[in-house]
Amino acid sequence: MSTMTEKQFDRTLAELVSLSLDLRWTWNHASDQLWSGINHDVWKQSANPHLVLQNTSKQRLTQLASETSFLQTLEQVLQERQSYYQRPHWYQLNCAGAPLTKLAFFSMEYGLGQALPFYAGGLGILAADYLKAASDLGLPCVAVGLLFHHGYFRQYLDHQGQQQELYPSFDRAALPLSPVVDQGGETLQVCVPLPGRDITVRVWRAQVGRVALYLLDSSHPENTPTDQAITSQLYPVSTQARFMQQIVLGVAGWRALKALGLCIDICHLNEGHCAFVVLERIDDYMQSHKVSFDEAMLATRAANVFTTHTPVAAAIDIYSEAMANEYLWHYSQSLAIPLQRIVTLGKPQDGPPQSEFSPLYLGLRCSNFINAVSCSHQQVTRRAFQALYPRWPRHEVPVQQVTNGIHVPSWDSPWADQLWTQAAGKQRWLGDLQSLMSAIMQLSDETLWGFKCKERADLVRYVRRRQAATLEQSNAGSDATRAAYAVLDPNVLTLGFARRFTDYKRPNLLLHDQQRLLNILCNERMPVQLIVAGKAHPLDGEGKHLIKQWVDFTHLPAVKQRVVFLSDYDIALAQELVQGVDVWINTPRYPWEACGTSGMKVLVNGGLNLSSRDGWWAQAYQPTLGWGIGDGYEHDGDDGDQLEAEQLYRCLQESVVPEFYRRDVNGLPRQWIARMRASMAELTAHYSSNRMVREYTQRIYLSAAQSYHTRNRQRGQVIKQLHKWQQLLQTHWHEVHWLGRHVTAREAGFDYQLQVHLGAIPTDCIKIQLYAEPDDDQPAQCIELQKHSAIVGALGGYVYHTQVQTSRPAWHYTPRIIAWHKHAAIPNECNKILWWDEPS
Repeated sequence: MSTMTEKQFDRTLAELVSLSLDLRWTWNHASDQLWSGINHDVWKQSANPHLVLQNTSKQRLTQLASETSFLQTLEQVLQERQSYYQRPHWYQLNCAGAPLTKLAFFSMEYGLGQALPFYAGGLGILAADYLKAASDLGLPCVAVGLLFHHGYFRQYLDHQGQQQELYPSFDRAALPLSPVVDQGGETLQVCVPLPGRDITVRVWRAQVGRVALYLLDSSHPENTPTDQAITSQLYPVSTQARFMQQIVLGVAGWRALKALGLCIDICHLNEGHCAFVVLERIDDYMQSHKVSFDEAMLATRAANVFTTHTPVAAAIDIYSEAMANEYLWHYSQSLAIPLQRIVTLGKPQDGPPQSEFSPLYLGLRCSNFINAVSCSHQQVTRRAFQALYPRWPRHEVPVQQVTNGIHVPSWDSPWADQLWTQAAGKQRWLGDLQSLMSAIMQLSDETLWGFKCKERADLVRYVRRRQAATLEQSNAGSDATRAAYAVLDPNVLTLGFARRFTDYKRPNLLLHDQQRLLNILCNERMPVQLIVAGKAHPLDGEGKHLIKQWVDFTHLPAVKQRVVFLSDYDIALAQELVQGVDVWINTPRYPWEACGTSGMKVLVNGGLNLSSRDGWWAQAYQPTLGWGIGDGYEHDGDDGDQLEAEQLYRCLQESVVPEFYRRDVNGLPRQWIARMRASMAELTAHYSSNRMVREYTQRIYLSAAQSYHTRNRQRGQVIKQLHKWQQLLQTHWHEVHWLGRHVTAREAGFDYQLQVHLGAIPTDCIKIQLYAEPDDDQPAQCIELQKHSAIVGALGGYVYHTQVQTSRPAWHYTPRIIAWHKHAAIPNECNKILWWDEPS
């Protein structure tokens, strides 16, 4: 090659490497043709551009660098990428001048794609979709996670249909990552204190569009084999290993951000696994600002956001107090407070010594902003965490809700992408979404039905190929392999059911009456086919048994061509399923589904939902948009299951199946198409991660950032005021008591007068209110009383008064005194409350 050619080759290779390390290709498919053209076989197998380049010879790359058509394609991809980064994004256009400088998102899992499968289920998929939407919207965000050596397990079924697990190792060089280097050009590494030693953690970077994801790796040669294995496997069985893993995520994560020189305003904790970052952040603030633990807590908790996805207590990580004492001992030295005080932060309530410790409660107590992930989950969470706020009404437990959403471009089919592009343009998911509903409403019935039929046909082809390949690998024989190419029918109503196999998700509700299901599937005039997939936790014997039941069912002669169980459920399989099915079935037992985003993924693809009215579907369901089972109330096990199984069968037989096959003179199912159109138009945008991230920003992040900066102005004057206020209330709250009350009826309400004794507590440190519980159609009410006068001769005695206009009787209203400060988060930072006739 000439010198010019060498330079061109080097430049082309550098551009390709840069593209391969930008994980935007996991949702933007502008470069798919490019990678397929370089090495089709590797691209088809791995969907990993980084691996494509590693497995393509220099000779082949040199040849491509001299081909005009290839260079033109590369230039188009580069221009599209440059446009994405350079144009103003939603955050820059709508939040200019906002106090948020940089947000750090912490999560144990990230399901970004086949090339980085560091996830076990919905939590990781949600975290990855969050990062992709944050990139699309221009949110100033970085993320922190762990670099696993094995990740979660891969599933295969043995000849008896039993789940077996494999833990293949990742080839680090094949992952689309780059090492983070310090100012000296060395790989960035941070130290983490563990009992009796410090361990060294290396930092890697995954570029998720505009968002940097920093992954922590304990496999450093200076560490012992045990410590190297901390980041070996996602969710290890050993409780000690899980505890150390969570310490690395939180402590090493914050130290890495500090080493990178990033000034973080907000920490967003995606579940309790990340909670130890709050201690490290407090420690860092204490050392840099020379303040006490309490002042550092007040400063940092104002900008900690905690999202819980945990629907039931059984899913919360619990550790012994002895383990917490062992691993958190060094913080008692650094924070200069008793160890017991630190450990108590992680207890469900102020329990006795030797009780349990949970990072989840540590995260809750050190965060001013807490949210659940659906409306129904908000109610469940408030009930679960009410012990942290004794005597406060349940609806005032400070848990907000931001319903989860999915990153639509990661889950739409090529046909759906084409349809939505024609209707709403290529930039439709990058900003506000108001116009999308009208765009879909204008599409013709023929267009909608045609695109859905193409998706279904693609899914049938995919299932056939996958089943045939699985049978070939298991030496099932040529007859079985040929039969696999005949399963399913591209013109038949296709149901999908895929998720984690565990009891509360009731994956076998459809099998409750097998004969009833057989009748539905084998109706010759209106046939139905079903695709099932899912994994059980390696230690969940009941979950594995449920999988075996489905596998056995698929072997019944009557349904061999109609029902398929696909093993090794992962992102790639999920994408195919949600793109092609007509109806997505979800059957969790109420109220155990926190949100359940799988059904959101079918919306953009014209799929419909048939689900228990729990999680997101409880708030999305309308009869015109899909189908619901259950009544939104909790039922006892078997009785509730039997009732809802009957509802499920009846819904399929009397509504879903007939509607799909009810065709007009042109062969179109007009009622079905109308339901598709309504679902796509009314639900897709609302249940997207675009809406979710904008909602987090507008409702939580901007408030958290403002609070954080307010507290840190003027050398922390507000923090000092808050600390003094807390100490005053702690010392003198016992002096607060009621003296008397007088209620006078009026034509449209009543006058309410209260006499109180506040002792040494100033009147501006409390509020006196009348509180009424929700009643029938009337919401809860909280009415503030105003100080009217001082009581003569009573030190700290005052009269408070209000006039109440209401149709409710006065006895509905109960007086109460609560702590209050204009800069405090109540009741997070002081949950003191005194009700009428209650001793202080």
